[in-house]
Order: sequence, then C-alpha cells, then structure tokens
Amino acid sequence: MKYFKIITLLFSSVIFFYACNDNTKASKQESLKPLEVIDSTKPLNAATPNPTTLEPSQNAGGVWHYTCSKGCSGGAGSAVNCDNCGSLLAHNTSYHAKANSTPTSTAPYANPPAATPAAEPSQNKAGVWHYTCGRGCVGGSGASGACGTCGDALAHNTAYHQ
Repeated sequence: MKYFKIITLLFSSVIFFYACNDNTKASKQESLKPLEVIDSTKPLNAATPNPTTLEPSQNAGGVWHYTCSKGCSGGAGSAVNCDNCGSLLAHNTSYHAKANSTPTSTAPYANPPAATPAAEPSQNKAGVWHYTCGRGCVGGSGASGACGTCGDALAHNTAYHQ
C-alpha cells in the first residue's frame, strides 16, 4: 500500500506517453498547392461596385455629400479627412434634399444650426409687460431678471399671453 500512489502515477504516465506516440503505418501525404504566378501586366480581378449605384460627390445643386465640420471649403463623396485641416468630414444631410431646392444655408457645415425663433417683444399689443416686479414697481422686462427699481426678481406675467 505504501507504493500504491507511485505505481498508479507511473502506470498513468506510461499510458499517456504511449497514447501520444504518433507512429502510424500509413504514409502521410502532403498536399502541396502549385505556386500561382500573377501576371503584372493584367489588372487584378477585383470586385468593383456597379458604377450606376454610386452617388456623385456633389448633387445637382452643388452641395457636397460630406463636408468639414470646421467650415473649410470643399468636401468629398465619402467620409475622408479634410484636405485643408485634416479633420474627418461629416455627413451633410442637405445633400439628400430635392435637387430642385436650393440649400438653406451657404455655410459649408455638415448640419447647419437650427434657426432661432423670433424673440417675443417685451410688451404685447395691449402694453402688458412679459415680466413684472412682484412688489408692483412701475415697468417690467421682456426677460426674467432683477427689477430695475428695487432689485427683486421679476415674475412671469401670465396676462402677457392673453
């Protein structure tokens, strides 16, 4: 019993090494592929996309498909680096607008900023101020802030919207 663990380990090792022996009777056949020489005078048969499906770099209105987000002049037909500053060109959504329409902005930005809504006047047609002082001081303002007379905060006047 004293040597039982050693004998078990030795027997397992013999079986393991015997199983790893790769001494087969069948001969191995190596499959060699013939060397293919490419003729440099012929163009490679690369898969090229159908040219009818490619979109032009500029549409009929002269708007570039990709433009520089920093406002550099020019553009490209794909998202590549800008020729002027080196930054990546961004997709121009106005490129996909109807060909008959003119661009809404002459700026070359990819997505022009949204137009800001027209500011409301300080007083409506009835002469009511948009923001008034809570203490009842004379006057008011078109935006929230401090009262010009007492310095308290101006409150929104709901009567302005009626």
